[in-house]
Parts: sequence; structure tokens; C-alpha cells
Amino acid sequence: MKTSLLEGLKKNAMLVILVLVFLFFTVTTNGQMFSPLQFNALITQNAYVYVLASGMLICMLTGGNIDLSAGSFVCFVGVIGAKLMVNLQLPTAVGIIAMLALGALYGCVLGYVIAYVNVPPWIATLAGYLALRGWGIALMDGASNISPLPQSFTKMFSGKVPDIFGVQGFNVTCFIIGIIVSVVFVVLQLKERTTKIKKGYEVEAKGLLITRCVLAVAVIILFATKLAQAGGIPFMLIWVAVIVLIYDFITSKTDVGRYFYTMGGNTEATRLSGVDTKKMMFLAYLNMCIMSVVAAWLTMSRFQAANSTAGTNYEMDAIAACVVGGVSAYGGSGSVFGMIVGATLIGVINLGMSLMGIDANWQKVVKGIVLLGAVVFEIVSNKKKTAANK
Repeated sequence: MKTSLLEGLKKNAMLVILVLVFLFFTVTTNGQMFSPLQFNALITQNAYVYVLASGMLICMLTGGNIDLSAGSFVCFVGVIGAKLMVNLQLPTAVGIIAMLALGALYGCVLGYVIAYVNVPPWIATLAGYLALRGWGIALMDGASNISPLPQSFTKMFSGKVPDIFGVQGFNVTCFIIGIIVSVVFVVLQLKERTTKIKKGYEVEAKGLLITRCVLAVAVIILFATKLAQAGGIPFMLIWVAVIVLIYDFITSKTDVGRYFYTMGGNTEATRLSGVDTKKMMFLAYLNMCIMSVVAAWLTMSRFQAANSTAGTNYEMDAIAACVVGGVSAYGGSGSVFGMIVGATLIGVINLGMSLMGIDANWQKVVKGIVLLGAVVFEIVSNKKKTAANK
């Protein structure tokens, strides 16, 4: 059985919208949106969204649960790390390990309270949202930021992959990596289709496969070209790529990933089938806190400091990225690819409106409308599917 081209386009509606929104901002900004610097900014300014949204995806799969404390924890753990590396002059490795340990500790406490004490996730994380932000600011003793961070720390996250060919104005290494990624993507798509055919699974129409491959390769080469012109691949992009690939593997290829999906579909049925649902919920929030630590590293390296405003509204951006990307607000459905599309769409909207000089408050209005529209789209689509199956 093959999925038609029209059905395929419906499934990738947000991807189509992303392309249209990008083209809109390219026209309204007189081409500024298409400049190499903006492609680089899209990655560096929104890297934290991809990281936090990866963790938020797992939480939402369990039944629409969220973590409201993620942004505040980014601020808190950043302050602790900066105090160790700047004020106490401890080695960078010590600061990084300490931040990871703190993330694991908070994750264990939060996961235990939610999974085993049965405190509703939004209540438990709301407490963290309030307490951690206040605690982080209090530890700064009235200072607006703690800086400068050691170069050994910032270079791990804010540098760029050097060009081994040494060409001025164009990073050839970056472009070659783009070509390699394009080839790997096409090969994997063809391999996946062949495997499904052999097993008798439903496959999409060849036209849809070809269209997706062509568009994906075009986007990859475009990004590779623009980043090559902007100096090369940012280290932040490498961090993001590694994280999303790991989460894509977990959610699509492992039993643990399938358990998260089934919990969102029916928690009680999942428990009765022998899955330790409390343990899975515990792991979801432990994982979210570790991702918050990674987001703190990226944020600190971008601003070269830890500051009191770090992490503000980060959790909202992560939730919006997931919902806009098709992750169900009720749990049980969603994908890493959809989350990436949602995060990119949010980033494009932020960047485009900033280039147009639109007030930050109106930017929030637009993001709120987009978020509501995505939820309405999901509900309407589910109703149509239910009606069609009857």
C-alpha cells in the first residue's frame, strides 16, 4: 500500500509552511534573511531550542507532560558553573562535571517527586520555575553577570570547524560535509523504503520520496553553502546534530522509545503490559534536566557569561517547537523530525521579525497565534481521521 502525494503533503504541512514563511521574510527583508550571516544566526541563536525541545519531546510523549522549570534551571546551573570556573578559578572540566552532576541531582529529585510521589508535573516544575530563577539571581550577589568565562569552555561550544583547505571567504570543508550528508540522507531514505517493501509495510509514493529527497538535499546544500560563506560549521550545530540524532534513534529504534509513545496512548494499558511506567516518567524528567544543562552550556558560550536573564522563556520556546512540529499536546505521538521543523519555524519567525524591526511584544503575539493554530490543526486533523475510520 502506498501513501499518495497529497497525503504526504498533508503529513508535512508544517514543513511546507516553514518554506513559505522563510520565503515571506526573505522578500519582506529585501533578501537579508537569505544572507550567510542570518543562516549562521538561525543556528547559534536557536541552538538551545533544539536541545531543550529534544528533552521536552520525551516528556510530552508520556501524556502531554511538560517541564516549566527548564529555563530557570538553565539560569541556575549556569550561575553555579560560572562561579566555579570564574570566581573560584577551578578547571573547566570541573565546572562542566559539576553542572552535569547538579543536573542529574535535580533530575532525580524532580523525577522522583513526579513519578513516585505523584505530584502533577506542572505543579512540580512550576515550583522549580519560581525557586530556581530566584535562587540563581540571589547567588549572583547583585551582579548582572559573571564573566569572562574561560576560553577553554567557550571554544567547545561557540567556535567553528576550521577549513582544512585554507580557502579565503569560503569554507570548502563545510561544503564537502554538506555533500556527504546529502548522499547519506538519500541512501538511508532508499534503504528504509526497500526494507519496508520487503516486510510488506505501507510505503509512500515514489513521487513523494523523490520530492522529499530533492528538497532535503537542496536545503542541506543551501545551508552548507551559506555556512561556508559565513566561516564554517558552528560547533553549536554539531552539538545539536548529535543530540537530535541520538533522540531520533531512541524514539524510533529502541524499546524505551516505544514505551514513551505507548504511555502517552494509554498509561494504564502500558503498565499492565509489564512496563514500569513510574520508572519511565522518572527517566523522562531526569533526561530533561540533563538537556537543560547542555542548553546552559550553549547559552553561556554564546554570551560569554552567565547572567540573570539567561533561560528566560526557554521552556516556552521548547514547548512551542514541539507542538508546532506536530507533537501531540495529549501525548503518544510526535517525532524528532517534526520537532526540528517546529523549532526551525519558531527560529525563522523570531529572526525574520527582528530583521523587520517588529517589537518583541508583537513577536510574542505572533508566536502565540502560531502555537494555537498548530494545536487547532492537530485537533481538526484527528477528528477527520476518526470520522474517516468509522
